[in-house]
Amino acid sequence: MTANNPLLQDFDLPPYSQIKPEHVEPAVDQILADSRTAITKLLEQQQANPSWDGLVLALDELGARLGRAWSPVSHLNSVCNSPELRAAYEACLPKLSEYWTEMGQNKPLFQAYEALAQSPAAADFDVAQKTILEHALRDFRLSGIDLPAEQQKRYGEIQMRLSELTSKFSNQLLDATQAWTKHITDEAVLSGLTDSAKAQMKQAAEAKGLDGWLITLEFPSYYAVMTYADNRALREEVYAAYCTRASDQGPNAGQNDNGPLMAEILDLRQELARLLGFANYSELSLASKMAESTDQVLSFLRDLAVRSKPFAEQDLAELKAFAAEQGLNDLQSWDVGYYSERLRQQRYSISQEEVRAWFPVDKVLSGLFAIVQKLYGIEIRELKDFDAWHPDVRLFEITENGLHVGRFFFDLYARANKRGGAWMDGARDKRRDAQGQLIAPVANLVCNFTPPVGGKPALLTHDEVTTLFHEFGHGLHHLLTRVEHAGASGINGVAWDAVELPSQFMENWCWEPEGLELISGHHETGEALPQAMLDKMLAAKNFQSGLMMVRQLEFSLFDFELHASHGDGRSVLDVLEGVRREVSVMRPPAYNRFANGFAHIFAGGYAAGYYSYKWAEVLSADAFSKFEEEGVFNADTGRAFREAILARGGSQEPMVLFVDFRGRAPSIDALLRHLGLSQEAA
Repeated sequence: MTANNPLLQDFDLPPYSQIKPEHVEPAVDQILADSRTAITKLLEQQQANPSWDGLVLALDELGARLGRAWSPVSHLNSVCNSPELRAAYEACLPKLSEYWTEMGQNKPLFQAYEALAQSPAAADFDVAQKTILEHALRDFRLSGIDLPAEQQKRYGEIQMRLSELTSKFSNQLLDATQAWTKHITDEAVLSGLTDSAKAQMKQAAEAKGLDGWLITLEFPSYYAVMTYADNRALREEVYAAYCTRASDQGPNAGQNDNGPLMAEILDLRQELARLLGFANYSELSLASKMAESTDQVLSFLRDLAVRSKPFAEQDLAELKAFAAEQGLNDLQSWDVGYYSERLRQQRYSISQEEVRAWFPVDKVLSGLFAIVQKLYGIEIRELKDFDAWHPDVRLFEITENGLHVGRFFFDLYARANKRGGAWMDGARDKRRDAQGQLIAPVANLVCNFTPPVGGKPALLTHDEVTTLFHEFGHGLHHLLTRVEHAGASGINGVAWDAVELPSQFMENWCWEPEGLELISGHHETGEALPQAMLDKMLAAKNFQSGLMMVRQLEFSLFDFELHASHGDGRSVLDVLEGVRREVSVMRPPAYNRFANGFAHIFAGGYAAGYYSYKWAEVLSADAFSKFEEEGVFNADTGRAFREAILARGGSQEPMVLFVDFRGRAPSIDALLRHLGLSQEAA
């Protein structure tokens, strides 16, 4: 089997077309067995007098081999899910969890790291090496290295069960999303929808062998109905199906219900935190983050809420007054998107749909690449003839002064059997291997945009353009690192509440006139975005920013409060309702089960960390204010940002890197000004 298993071979880029579900478990079993043997041997040699190459680099080599096999499998499970692949993927989760728990609780390994950190040689290590050792010793303690054997065993059981539950949460959400569709045969029902939205729904119907149009709960379809459908009953029906996915409510009540999983996940996280000596999971979460205490995080979020809520109340009052003028006196959740879009059009004569024609995907990409070339002095070109997991996937290479820097895949469009949302994951880390060869990084960048329809190129809304820039910012963080040790290269070792800094930072160029000039051009004529339209877009930039802010604060406070207070007798819904009473201005219907689809915190890495988006937004807005002062395409400022933030990865604490770039600690003022949520901006 080894000879024929692509996951056990050396390869440059993963041979996606050759990877089959039956390859997964044998490859993982083989690699884990080999790794355990290698670690035993390594410790025999390194226990007394450990060296960096003999200990850390040797473990990096083992980790790279496992990553080379598991990364493409995990990726395929997200972008090309199938029952067979899902079963193979899930069969490996407990095995991997057990292995990583063993590593974290391996006393001789911990002692070897301690000895290396205290050795005379460590004084001459570079800053990244010292940080890696410091983080490794911290992570050993967070893995229960100091616990009695019985509690270590329980720690391992909890981690194994959590890996199963979080994967099941994600699967059930995907299944619930795909379980509901609405087949439309009367086009009048779709009154108000744009031609592009209807074309996409027609394509979805044809794919199922149906006449007419098919509404799904994939985001482009859901968004189109909520934003443009004149038919209020249709909006309510689609809203109810979407916000009750994977719950005990709605049209598919009880199917794929994530409620019991959430309860067990929270119980286990709380137990894990207590085992390690923390009062709750939020405290445990902060042990490896930039924020210093739960009080600091809660104060930060509540301070933002107090500043933002008056603006949100004003936004809602204006929206209700507008809806009343249109004859609707009882504005509900399924009306907000629709009337907001109409109000935006009335006030600014601009709509997301209208600007699509000026954002064909290739023009956006060429402009995006031109922007980062100006800022960072890199070149990007598209590569052909590679093995992809889907025909839509594209591959690009970054070079600098003619030298290879890294590559990234783009998978931009929504489709069946693909997880929703947008994300970047590091497919391969930059590092120098045991032979001294430099391994270049590779990234996967995934979005769920409306695909091309009717022979036209994919046309992006400005919101989608912003999402693309955001994920590309993550990609640059991974790809432009200068650190050559795996533990701190790219996004590795970066505190989670600072990891959104480079991504949110990139979004600023979607609003700069010089940036918009590069990324926009009419898909038929190539005509530049008209000045009048640009003026309207900029005028509309902060439309309902108060409502948007309190929505994000609701998510952040709910997540943090949920993990900080678990066990106080309140249910998930109770906590959510309490937060809504505090910060929300528009209350959803009682059947809304938002939490059951909150994959960021129940199936992603954001548990007790969703606040990171707002935390990092303060950093990114303040970082960008330096460009506002010195010129948005100032090459010296761009180079300084690259060298201080992007190049140094996780080699030092984020605050040190930020101060190196900005010359001072971060201030919240730039964010409030950018969003129009300060008296100065108002």
